[in-house]
Amino acid sequence: MAAGGADDPIEHLIGLLSRLPGLGRRSARRAVLKMLMRPEQQMLPLAEALQKAAEAVRPCGVCGNLDARDPCSICRDPDRERELVCVVEGVADLWALERAHAHRGLYHVLGGTLSALGGTGPEDLSIQPLLARLAEGKVEEVILALPATVDGATTAHYLTDRLRPTGVRVTRLAQGVPIGGALDVLDEGTLAAALKARRSV
Repeated sequence: MAAGGADDPIEHLIGLLSRLPGLGRRSARRAVLKMLMRPEQQMLPLAEALQKAAEAVRPCGVCGNLDARDPCSICRDPDRERELVCVVEGVADLWALERAHAHRGLYHVLGGTLSALGGTGPEDLSIQPLLARLAEGKVEEVILALPATVDGATTAHYLTDRLRPTGVRVTRLAQGVPIGGALDVLDEGTLAAALKARRSV
């Protein structure tokens, strides 16, 4: 265990890493020790990569994905099915669906879900940009790939009502997504099955 007070650089680094998802202080301490044993091979390249990512990566102006270019690589890909847009809660869900290789269309990141308790309303989500994309007339189907939670269901119902006047087909993920499950923790096979078994709403 590192010694020293609050200004100790080792303890400071452990504290920063322990704030990351899935890393408690014990795991952060092990990671820091591993990096400090070979700083030239592990710590310095990591610090350089973190700085480059912090300076270069931004939300895509079209879909909300994170990328070093705007529009992102998915929006720029000419082989994507541009008439199909998958709506997700966050970038983690987008990345999970990409890992599953189950969706060949485009995406739209809402940036959250409606939540009365959390104080998140429609104006806090990227709903207007989605409607603007649909107004261009190129999209034929919107897949609501939202979490199977109360807030996810509320958001899906709200979006269905908002999207119905556009005439675009609206579908939701079906079998494979458990109640209370978040997309970014599901395995690729479950995600692929849920996407293929989507149904109209």
